[in-house]
Amino acid sequence: MKIAILFAGQGSQHPGMGKDFYDRYPSARAIYDQVQIDIDVKDLCFHAEQEVLNDTAIAQPCILTTSSAIAAVLKENGIHADAVAGLSLGEYSALAYAGVFTPQQGASLVRERGKIMAAALPAGTSGMAAVLNMDEAIIKEVCEEAQTIGVCEIANYNCPGQIVISGDKAAVEAASEKLKERGARRVIPLAVSGAFHTSLLKDASYQLKDVLDTYSFAPAQIPVICNVSGKVEERDVKEVLREQICHSVYFTQSIQTMLDMGIDTFIEIGPGHALSGFVRKTSRDVAVYSIDTVEDLEKVLKEVNGDGK
Repeated sequence: MKIAILFAGQGSQHPGMGKDFYDRYPSARAIYDQVQIDIDVKDLCFHAEQEVLNDTAIAQPCILTTSSAIAAVLKENGIHADAVAGLSLGEYSALAYAGVFTPQQGASLVRERGKIMAAALPAGTSGMAAVLNMDEAIIKEVCEEAQTIGVCEIANYNCPGQIVISGDKAAVEAASEKLKERGARRVIPLAVSGAFHTSLLKDASYQLKDVLDTYSFAPAQIPVICNVSGKVEERDVKEVLREQICHSVYFTQSIQTMLDMGIDTFIEIGPGHALSGFVRKTSRDVAVYSIDTVEDLEKVLKEVNGDGK
């Protein structure tokens, strides 16, 4: 068995996330208690309302901390990843898992990342939409046509049949209507605060690089599949992370890279279940699990370890 762990991205946050792990597992409790930044991450995860958690600068450290806590419990129970990846923010959780930085450092870093991203994209001026069952070439063509209105680019290649477009609100709305006319099965506006993974964040990416440069990172202990290419990157991780916030996310390609590595078991950890769905739409020949709650964990331990310990 070769295992990949996938880490949730922004948008998956929900009230109470991780509290059952904190209450039951010392290894999870240690992660939450270690993370000390300018906001009370533990209290926000366990007690904040959805509206508060949706703030980009709050969601990011909360999701990373929760994901790291669940990962610690998996390790404690003998399940270790042969490779890791994450969707956007989730890449930071993957890097923490791989030992590039600690969860404490990761939470502090993505707190700043969230502030930078929020400041770069004023509320209501930009957006994202998921396009279902539409040829990639047509999506690119329609995005190019919408550029006469404003920025409109492909932000995410999530899985076969799902591509996300992103940019200025008017341009994304115009492209969405055009795509429906051209035969897209559905075009779904996403409940996000701005146009992530587009050129609108290019200036912000250099602000992020200034933050990244204040950290010292260690080499990854296991392969980390990166969003910007869908492969293991040989470049400086700080440059990869700078580029990531203003570059398309190649998640379909990331899954394929892991399949090519011989990964036969994918475990999504953190709030939400979106990434598990992406894997299933990419390959029917692998085992796929998702862990958001202790109940989910117990099922995975029983099936993967075979003993339910």
